Amino acid sequence: MSSHNQKIMFVFPGQGSQYVGMGSDLIRDFPLARQLYQQANDIVGYDLLKLCLEGPEEELKLTRHTQPALLTHSLICLNIFRELTDNRVQPILTAGHSLGEYCALVAAGALDFETALRLVQKRGECMGTYGEGEMLAFPLHLDNVRPLAEKHFCAVSACNLPDQTVVGGRGEDLDRLTDEAHTHFPKKRAARLKTEGAFHTFYMITAALHFRPVLDDAALATPTLQVLSNYSGTYHEPDPAAIKTRLFFQLFHPVNWIANLETAFHREITAIVEFGGGLGSGPAPEDKRPNLESMIKKAQRGSDFSIHYHAAINSQSLRNTAEALRS
Repeated sequence: MSSHNQKIMFVFPGQGSQYVGMGSDLIRDFPLARQLYQQANDIVGYDLLKLCLEGPEEELKLTRHTQPALLTHSLICLNIFRELTDNRVQPILTAGHSLGEYCALVAAGALDFETALRLVQKRGECMGTYGEGEMLAFPLHLDNVRPLAEKHFCAVSACNLPDQTVVGGRGEDLDRLTDEAHTHFPKKRAARLKTEGAFHTFYMITAALHFRPVLDDAALATPTLQVLSNYSGTYHEPDPAAIKTRLFFQLFHPVNWIANLETAFHREITAIVEFGGGLGSGPAPEDKRPNLESMIKKAQRGSDFSIHYHAAINSQSLRNTAEALRS
């Protein structure tokens, strides 16, 4: 299906979709990829490409490395897609999950690559240095999870779907929360997410305060198209100062991803393209599956919305999606 008369949204994944070997196919197949990785190396001050290609995995998983790595990979995928389509496939809005929101702002012209990369490098450093805690994903509605979480000094960190809520807190508090939740919902098993902190909760307030001066100083323009805000669940205001406040609050408030998707659906989006990252145990980029695809498709179930989903996360899927959407 071509992009003619379609309403397209570009989306970008967040932390957790990084893997060792990420970008290996892109630098093999597209000269643009190596150029952008070299630019990224110069900006961050270390060999980001080598870390992405060779690891070690434990280093790549550190928040201060994960965030620059994922942003770079996602935006390289975006730029390759634009090259493959002669920039003829244009979205009407963009969105990203957590870190991915910065990619969405780049795609909408509000941030340039260097500014976005410097921002997420500092953001990752602050979150890794000043954050604490872990995260826990429940296959339950927010209204079922939040009262139990708050009882154990934990907080909601993401509302991904009506029946998928992520909670953050200290390890021992999450242990108690898990035990009590099991007594109330014995058939619903929570999944522990080993992170460097309870992201998007009050445990990130100190990180946000250290990040704010860098955010305040960043050059940010009015987006050329609408961008969804994780913090509000709806569109960012066009004022760059207002966008910065939402990015600040995003660090210690829940990612309202289901609201982002519902806002996009009601905009009568007909196609979604996801750029960057990848999940799965297979070692090669072509073995990976997209991070956000499952959530996007589950959010459509039982609704009147019918949206075509496309991945653009490696050489093969980039070529396939470019061919499918090229006018």
